[in-house]
This record gives sequence, C-alpha cells and structure tokens, in this order.
Amino acid sequence: MAGRVRVEKEGALGWVVFDHPERRNAITADMWAAIPEAMADLARDPDVRVGILRGQGEAAFVSGADISEFQEQRSGEGAMAYEERNALAFDALAQFPKPLLAMVHGFCVGGGMAIVIQADLRYAANDARFSLPAGRLGLGYPAGSLRTLVRLVGPAIAKDLFFTARRFGAQEAHRLGLVNEVLPKAALETRVRGVADEIAANAPLSLRAAKRVIEDYGREAAERDPGAVRAAIRDCFVSDDYQEGIRAFLEKRPPRFQGR
Repeated sequence: MAGRVRVEKEGALGWVVFDHPERRNAITADMWAAIPEAMADLARDPDVRVGILRGQGEAAFVSGADISEFQEQRSGEGAMAYEERNALAFDALAQFPKPLLAMVHGFCVGGGMAIVIQADLRYAANDARFSLPAGRLGLGYPAGSLRTLVRLVGPAIAKDLFFTARRFGAQEAHRLGLVNEVLPKAALETRVRGVADEIAANAPLSLRAAKRVIEDYGREAAERDPGAVRAAIRDCFVSDDYQEGIRAFLEKRPPRFQGR
C-alpha cells in the first residue's frame, strides 16, 4: 500500500492522520503533496475549531520520509522538486490559522519531527522516540524546519540533535521543550481530546489573533507584520463573539461562540 493522509472530522475537532502503518507511517511523495489540501480543508471548515495530527497504528507517529523513494525521487534533478513539495507541506502546517495539536507515539523521526514542531502544542506518549538522522543519510534538512527547531530549543541543542543524529526519548523531548507533556500511552488520546475540547470551547477569533501575535513575535523584525496583527485583534472587538462573551459572563452561563 502507498500510504495516505486522511482527514477525519468529529464536531469541532479535525484530525489529520498519517496512514502508512506497514512502513511506520513513513511519508511518501504523494503524502507530502496531500498535506496542504488536508490543512486547507480543516482551515476553511467553520465547524472545525482545532486541528490534531496523529499517526495511524501503534508503532509510530511518522518514521520520516519514505526512504524507498529516495533513489528515484530524491536524487539528481528530482531532488529539489521533492524538497519544494516538502516545503509546501511544512508551510501549510505552519500557516494553519487555528490551534494545531500533535499527538505523538512511537517513532517520530526526521520528517516526522519536522511535522511535529509545526504544531502549537505537542503531547507525547512515554514510548515516543525522536531523532534527526539527516546527517546519516547525506541529505539537506529543510531550512525552515531547522529555524523552527532553533526557536524551540535554541541553537546549541539544535546542533547537538542534528550533528549527532542520536535517538532520544519522550522525557528528554519534554525537558528540551519539544513536547508540552508526556503521558502513558493509554492516556495520550484522552488527554489530547480533553485539551482540544477545552480549546474548542473558546472564541475562535480570539485564538486566531493570539496565535498570530505569538507567531509574529517569534519572527525576525523584518518578517513581522504589525498591520495584520492589529487587524486580527480588531476583528475580535467588532465580532458577535465578543458581545456573546460579555453577555455570557454577566448572565453567568457558558458562552456559545460562533466564530464571527
């Protein structure tokens, strides 16, 4: 089987599932190409408030790019086309406007780590195993992904992980700031669903604005867009949800936000 990227929707939760379990969810070229549309599908659906990334089966989140394709598609003249396809996938994850969670278990290697670090919040099972083995394969790791890694863990740790290509566990990933929380594998999905439901109950425009502000703050000064940040904040104050939030507070009831 060639593998696929599957979208599942459950009320306010939208799941992106990396489904290639016979190869530990290794990402094929076609799967990379499917990621932007999967993210666009969740982004344009007003009922979806939170996106969640996960791997199919019990063995892995994503064990990296599918090495069986490298000689044919990731070498010679085709290598840069492959990298451009990857870049579109990473951009789609990074630019997703809604809160994005990652639920990590088993192997999270190479391209799997590049996917995970694009999420806003990352939760790992205690069996999760991480590594960046590009140096053992002789390939160039995407610059955008390395910049994101540096923002998360700092340059010294990023160099350690990349230069050594060593494998490390969930507890070290938590200590380094790569994951927000480590849980027993049996409790992982319940925890992630609980966090996602809690997030989904809040005002979508407020969450979108906060995500925009936080991400803008993390960019280099020349890349920041203060106009877009101001517009996102202004949209909150002129929204129906803002009026609903005030009414709900005064009436001592849960708010019913509509995202407008």
